Amino acid sequence: MAGRECYHCKQWIEEGQEHDCWTTTEAALTQDLSDDLRDAWERVRETAVSFGDQRIYASHKSIMFARQSCYFFVRPKRKFLELCVFLGREVKAPQVRRVDRASKLKVVHTIRITHRDEVEPPVTDWLREAYAFLAVTSANPGPKRDQAPRPNVKPKTTKTKTQPKAGRRS
Repeated sequence: MAGRECYHCKQWIEEGQEHDCWTTTEAALTQDLSDDLRDAWERVRETAVSFGDQRIYASHKSIMFARQSCYFFVRPKRKFLELCVFLGREVKAPQVRRVDRASKLKVVHTIRITHRDEVEPPVTDWLREAYAFLAVTSANPGPKRDQAPRPNVKPKTTKTKTQPKAGRRS
């Protein structure tokens, strides 16, 4: 049998068979979750949907929640859900496992969820804050740079050769 192994998903693909392992769905990412994690996932999704208009889509191994850009995403793992929430400030709390700067304005907070009861304040407050923060930063993008390159403002200096001082020997 002629074919090949996909280097992304390690699945065997017969010759002539179409394969697109990059295309995924929420259902595909959440199908193997335990009952506790499935309940937690549903609670996270319901909470996010209650905030208002947004786009929810699967991308590779994550489920993204976005307005103009992503304000948080979930990576379903075997033993927990990994939430990555983008806020405008750094939060120090026991639920936050890791904090990294994502850009000049955004700080990403990594949170592990193992049960439905963990999807409550302050986690839901942070999700709401991220949803609102994105709306504020999108409305006020800040000053725009000039498109044309700026002229060099440093005056050019001419180099002159200096004469060695008298009386010095090398």
